[in-house]
Amino acid sequence: MAKIQIHTSDMERAAKELKAGDEVLLSGIVYTARDAAHKRICAMLDRGEEPPFPLSGATVYYAGPTPAPQGMPIGSCGPTTSARMDVYTPRLLDLGLKGMIGKGNRSRAVTEAIRRDGAVYFCAVGGAGALAARCVRAAEVLAFGELGCESVKKLTVKDFPLFVAIDCRGGSLFGESL
Repeated sequence: MAKIQIHTSDMERAAKELKAGDEVLLSGIVYTARDAAHKRICAMLDRGEEPPFPLSGATVYYAGPTPAPQGMPIGSCGPTTSARMDVYTPRLLDLGLKGMIGKGNRSRAVTEAIRRDGAVYFCAVGGAGALAARCVRAAEVLAFGELGCESVKKLTVKDFPLFVAIDCRGGSLFGESL
């Protein structure tokens, strides 16, 4: 089976066509955010403030990249457990988030929001953060720099290998949702 090449600028359309199990090579802009950043982003939204990146059509990578070694834009950047973001995710999906990258299953509320909002959840291979870093062409801290590796970063990726774990039609590599 051939890997599907997707650019993040086309995520809204692509999310509607992908099926659980599809192998994807993702290129474009992704934003890193883990649970501390998600909590702060939702607090910003509660105050009527704009989030640190536009949510409409965005793809978020649940990762906390390590500092960049010399000659590289970023250090190891493997996925973290996605379930820690589940309390925040339906709200962000309803505001236009289209793609998420992490590892592990998602809650029923997230799966329902993925369906409702025409989004997609990708899994990256855990334990392969150094290999994932090879796909990162540029990295920039956008917000919450004091969080260190958990700050929100804008990454430019090229051919980042992923699997569609949950699609917008209810397909899932995990079987029944939690």
